[in-house]
Amino acid sequence: MGMQISVAEMERTRVARFKGLTPTKRGFVDTAIPGYERLIYNVIGRGVTEDPTLDPAITDARDFNLTLVKKVPGNRVGLHDHPTIEVFMPLTGRWGVYWGDEGEHEVILEQWDVISVPPGVMRGFRNAGTEEAFLLAILGGSDSGHVTWSPKVLEAARQHGLQLDATGNVRAS
Repeated sequence: MGMQISVAEMERTRVARFKGLTPTKRGFVDTAIPGYERLIYNVIGRGVTEDPTLDPAITDARDFNLTLVKKVPGNRVGLHDHPTIEVFMPLTGRWGVYWGDEGEHEVILEQWDVISVPPGVMRGFRNAGTEEAFLLAILGGSDSGHVTWSPKVLEAARQHGLQLDATGNVRAS
């Protein structure tokens, strides 16, 4: 017979209610750059967030982390990579996922489409639609490591008041 978990325990430790999630506007260093702003909701695990105060709703992140991203039309994310696979799926709207050292490749995803970006590939994404929209991001691994940012993104963020400290967390520059 399988492990038994009460409804109360499941609700307390393994259910994330959207209305109870607390997003951050400063989850990553690139959010200081105009046009790169977004809301980040850590649902399962900390993922690769650079905001040490952003706790996930569900802390048991074995083998993957799940985040929701909310952006206005045209806003993007700076080029970065991860040591693990990253999967994107638009929950609403249209999203462009771009990759390459200069972001020279891009596919447009419609609602429910999915892309899996392999480790080590510089990637970013943008709201390619006409309305504010949500994107689901899943990172592989129990510990997804830290983001590696394009040097251009780090310099632009520094010029707009944010940089990373020695532990990889965002701080004012």
